[in-house]
Amino acid sequence: MKKLQHILSLQELDKAALLSIILKGIEIKNNPEAYYHHCECKGLLMLFQKSSTRTALSFHSGIHQMGGYAVNMDWDASNFSISPIKYEARYASRNCDVIMARLKKHADLLELAAYSQVPVINGCCDMYHPCQALADLMTIYEAKGTFEGVTLAYVGIHNNVVNSLVAGCMTLGVKLLLVTPIVNEASWDEELMKQAYQSGYVEEVEVLSAAMKRTDFIYTDTWVDMEFFSDAHYQEEKDRRIDIMMPFQINKRSLGKYSPYIMHDMPIHPGFEIAEDVIESEQSIIYQQAENRMHVQKSLLLHLLNL
Repeated sequence: MKKLQHILSLQELDKAALLSIILKGIEIKNNPEAYYHHCECKGLLMLFQKSSTRTALSFHSGIHQMGGYAVNMDWDASNFSISPIKYEARYASRNCDVIMARLKKHADLLELAAYSQVPVINGCCDMYHPCQALADLMTIYEAKGTFEGVTLAYVGIHNNVVNSLVAGCMTLGVKLLLVTPIVNEASWDEELMKQAYQSGYVEEVEVLSAAMKRTDFIYTDTWVDMEFFSDAHYQEEKDRRIDIMMPFQINKRSLGKYSPYIMHDMPIHPGFEIAEDVIESEQSIIYQQAENRMHVQKSLLLHLLNL
């Protein structure tokens, strides 16, 4: 029997396992009918403490398309909100085969995984977003047909997505350039970044134009976390971030003569981190990237369920 495994950051997977999940995701995408019954009678508990479009839809659709079922549970409408996690986790995991949890704090995910009897997938927390990084890496492989000699530049706030990208790029040997003038304090992983810089695969770049001329892919993300975007109490910090980050907007001027693939994990705020005409440009693979969430998560589910 395969040992119980959780995917909480993307650091849990070695190169062979990570590459295998990505390649299987591409195979499933190209031949979905072959996997229609692979998760028959398998149950996925989807536990949400934060709002979601892509994570909710992709996991729900993915497990159903493979013959399984999903149960959607709102954290605040459940007893997870009023009882210690360890008790609820012991019960909930007896009623499903895998749990995908989108929680605010990584510490809560660690506790959930510690007491769960089934695999736990991090559907996004303040520290990591492994499912997004899996889709990003799958999209890069689709575009280039290899990870050898590939360079990715991330331009924006150092956040949870960056951490999982760092882990994935280190594992696969992808060069990652970080143009990140602001760091989300809650997202900073000192040990991970120490390993990253020592690996030689991850490099800080201060000037956007310097990264642009070296990269195959330009990736950006929102400057304000989704739970704060419309929060009036966050307005001062939002204004500060916009003021610092506007020179780092991905637009036709910053792209200049270069034509890297354009990536964004969505939701998009046009006119802030990226210009609208770039979103819809020929170089954009943003919608492909978003679609790949479902395909690679199907592969991840099969991996964790040993199917």
